Amino acid sequence: MILKMLVVGPLQVNCYIVGCERTKQAAVIDPGGDVDQILMALAKDELRLVYIINTHGHFDHTGGNKALKDATGAELLIHRADAPDITHQAASAAAMGLRGLEDSPPPDRLLEDGDIITVGDISLKVLHTPGHSSGGISLATDGVVFVGDALFAGSIGRTDFPGGDYDGLIEGVRKKIFTLGDDVVVYPGHGPQTTVGQEKQYNPFFASGGMRWV
Repeated sequence: MILKMLVVGPLQVNCYIVGCERTKQAAVIDPGGDVDQILMALAKDELRLVYIINTHGHFDHTGGNKALKDATGAELLIHRADAPDITHQAASAAAMGLRGLEDSPPPDRLLEDGDIITVGDISLKVLHTPGHSSGGISLATDGVVFVGDALFAGSIGRTDFPGGDYDGLIEGVRKKIFTLGDDVVVYPGHGPQTTVGQEKQYNPFFASGGMRWV
């Protein structure tokens, strides 16, 4: 598997390129912006983009959807619960003082928990992990999981946005991510990578009587 991470967009989102070494097919997870950099990274390994996958519908993770889709013709995938959010992301960004963002086109495919996204020889399993948003997903494959803003190194995503649910987020991480195995590498939407074992042991939100994000 070819795996690249780029930090993109005005809010410094981790964008991931997952490529199949044999077929050269690729998926881009959370193209938050700086699409020229994403395209250059794809071209460096001669990868052909087949899927753009949003882990959730917040504009900082979806801001490059249109430009990347226009440039590559790749299919856009997102969980059905967050699909309505991406078509008016420019207004959401403007409300935070960020101008010039284009609305995303609508998705080509709506994702559900348990779906499998096939990228050449790579299978990405969709894990519905809501709480940061109602349609938040994680994507698991051999030894790694891409978690969007559900889980960070030592923290979790905010749950005070529309569609947020603190208890749901904690439950989803425990049931869907922490059961993958302690050695699984966790690639979050912001900040450094971590492991399932590290977060189970040290993340204060999952300790007995842990913190609440309010």
